[in-house]
Amino acid sequence: QVQLVESGGGLVQPGGSLRLSCAASGSILSINTMGWYRQGPGKERELVATITSGGTTNYADSVKGRFTISRDNAKNTVYLQMDSLKPEDTAVYYCNADVSTVARVKFTSWGQGTQVTVSS
Repeated sequence: QVQLVESGGGLVQPGGSLRLSCAASGSILSINTMGWYRQGPGKERELVATITSGGTTNYADSVKGRFTISRDNAKNTVYLQMDSLKPEDTAVYYCNADVSTVARVKFTSWGQGTQVTVSS
């Protein structure tokens, strides 16, 4: 009853930029932490960045200084601005959200993923 829909992935050259968006919808009472994770070819899923409802952010060392996470609480949407992209950033990017529903159920919801490919 809660859906997360990502958008904004695609093919970009090294050094380029992309902006990912993830909108949550459904029977949402509130959302605490929202985040972005990624899974590269042959790799395990890893944390990219998280942001709390109050705006506190956390980044993986590999993306610090290049990626920026932000959110619009009114729209239940989280963004990931990715600059200075490298080939090693190629992965499927997933968003997640710690959701409390109107039925007072708490769980972590995941999006379906969006492909980001960095290649010349």
